[in-house]
Amino acid sequence: MISEKMNQLINDQYHREMFSAHQYFAMSSYFLDKDLDGFANFFRVQAEEEIMHGLKQFDYVHEVDGKITSGPLEAPENEFESVLDVFEKALGHERYITQNINAIVKAALEEGDFATHNFFQWFIEEQVEEESLMRSLIAKLKLIDGNTSALYMMNEELMARKAGQEAA
Repeated sequence: MISEKMNQLINDQYHREMFSAHQYFAMSSYFLDKDLDGFANFFRVQAEEEIMHGLKQFDYVHEVDGKITSGPLEAPENEFESVLDVFEKALGHERYITQNINAIVKAALEEGDFATHNFFQWFIEEQVEEESLMRSLIAKLKLIDGNTSALYMMNEELMARKAGQEAA
């Protein structure tokens, strides 16, 4: 059985994952409004992956005799200054998620909850990939520096992305 403290920490993270999906759908909508369907696709896939992360946590909590309780999500940001701004905010959000996952792992070790510690190792690896991906795309956007032809090419690259697949 999972402790009350760990149950609450994972509940909080579950809500963060659902908020992440909500935020990434808002980013996708921003790009659809700008006719950048590849960028929109990228963030839609990100949103779908965040839902999958939340569902993994949902299932885990119930497997260890805990319970997920649903609650309200805060409103995501919907307006952005630029394509680069969206990705920089996404990177900042991923760093926030990483900090919270690390806190769960630390708490699990402190409690001797090795099952939760083990379960969250996958999320630690996932966050390394997420942050790396965002940094890489930010670097590309900085190289593009307003070149519309290059932005078009990147848009086409991102259109090919499917769930569970890294972006180019």
